[in-house]
Amino acid sequence: MGLARCGESMNAQSSSLEMANAVGASKRVRILIADESTMGCELLRGAFQRYPHQFEVAACEVSATGVVRCISQTPVDVALINADLEDGRLTGLEVLRALHASHTASRVVILFDSWRDDLVVQAFREGAKGVLSRAEPFDRLRKCIRCVHEGQVWANSQQLQLLLGVIASSALFRIVDARGLNLLTKRETQLVLLISEGFPTKEIMLKLGISEHTVSNYLFRIYNKVGVSSRLELALYAIKQRDIGVL
Repeated sequence: MGLARCGESMNAQSSSLEMANAVGASKRVRILIADESTMGCELLRGAFQRYPHQFEVAACEVSATGVVRCISQTPVDVALINADLEDGRLTGLEVLRALHASHTASRVVILFDSWRDDLVVQAFREGAKGVLSRAEPFDRLRKCIRCVHEGQVWANSQQLQLLLGVIASSALFRIVDARGLNLLTKRETQLVLLISEGFPTKEIMLKLGISEHTVSNYLFRIYNKVGVSSRLELALYAIKQRDIGVL
């Protein structure tokens, strides 16, 4: 009896371990790495392989055509694409544009060797869900990949202000639905404009003469109407609307 129970216990432990491994594998983020050189790809692959329970490198590519082909043929959760590929300067952004135009479901993070405000804005306009500098620590890249995989947008406070500034520079600000009708009330539009100009919540309260609770309620309604969950996503939504000519 004791031996039988021991065997049953070992089988149960084995089953539990298999289930744990299966759950762990299902939670791993499958990544496509695209860099301008094979060495760059392998260095990033090696860094992610140090976290086997979090990430799986599905493929590495160095060319624009390779990236597009890979994403069309291989299940990928997040594509990590360098702005420069083997094909030349900023070809990574051209790939991003092609993926965005084809309505691919893959989420893309763009890596830059150095910042240029116009390129950061362009990356988000073309559909990037995150941008990062290669000078930043790898732990930040890990957090960025996880964040984007969970459906969020990754940007630092400086990039957020940059995107909000693009909205504020628009002479006419409107957020409309598919029929061209205003989605926001006059008060909600005032709030979004103040956010786009970089005003913090307390200053918005003073300018509009409302409480912090009321500001939160307005934002909740705005997010629901537009289908976003943060100020950053609201900024990206407004920029896209302006780009198609409704702002």
